[in-house]
Amino acid sequence: MVKGNRIHIMSGLILSAMILNILSFYIPFIEKAGAQEEHKRTFLSSAVTTISSVTNNFINSTSTAKQTIQNETVSYYENASGYLVYPVSNLLDNTTVATEKLPAVIMIHENRGLNDNIKNTADILAKQGYVVLAVDLFQGQVTADPNRARELSSAVRNNPGIAIENMKSAVDYLGSLQNVNASRIASIGWCFGGGQSLQLALNSEDHPLAATVMYYGQVINDTKELSKIKWPVLGIFGDQDQSISVDSVKAFERTLNETGVINEIYIYPGVGHAFANPSNDNYAPQETADAWKKTLAFLDKYV
Repeated sequence: MVKGNRIHIMSGLILSAMILNILSFYIPFIEKAGAQEEHKRTFLSSAVTTISSVTNNFINSTSTAKQTIQNETVSYYENASGYLVYPVSNLLDNTTVATEKLPAVIMIHENRGLNDNIKNTADILAKQGYVVLAVDLFQGQVTADPNRARELSSAVRNNPGIAIENMKSAVDYLGSLQNVNASRIASIGWCFGGGQSLQLALNSEDHPLAATVMYYGQVINDTKELSKIKWPVLGIFGDQDQSISVDSVKAFERTLNETGVINEIYIYPGVGHAFANPSNDNYAPQETADAWKKTLAFLDKYV
């Protein structure tokens, strides 16, 4: 009986030793795997935070470029300060402005002013390799109140000369930058800014643009005026827009064709005015994503 107990005790000791050896072999791998998984979780969490910080996720999701960008506030016209953002190079952990000549875009805000949504969109476009200057046509005023927004935009429309000189100065400012190709400057705007993007095109004979992009901005069908444009035009509209009719958009397209202006005009069915603004009741994310892809393709082709 004693001999049997000794055998059991020795077997137990041998088994314990074998288990300890096995654990001592695998524990480092388990700990390493755990550390890698924790690092992975930390990385993914950071990426999600970055994406969610951009107001318009559907626009952001179509932008695959990973260029590092830098932004600053610049004075480009009298008392007007704009939001300038541009790609930069990382050399030995030192961020430097790209020395190559890049295409550039004048970005024109809606009737809410130069707000965070416009700045975020400027960031997204800059990551595609453009130098972007988001201009300010409201002298620093930003509002979420629709009545005040109408007052600000009406003041510009009633005195268009100042806004036009503002935007032309923005073009000159971009053209003077070391990292900008002055012959490859385009403009883009939404709503009030879409109309202003067209106005800039009509008043840029002394400094021709490379392209004009307008989202549901006021259009014209004056042959003499539109014949001033010597570069491609992209127009994005919705067929339920109560302020810009489908007929007026089609007349605009016909006149562009008659005057020989290269153009791409898209009228999205079932969406209304300002459908690309995520803070608007008419926001249509799928149409916004498609329109942004068309915008990037257009700029890539012509600018």
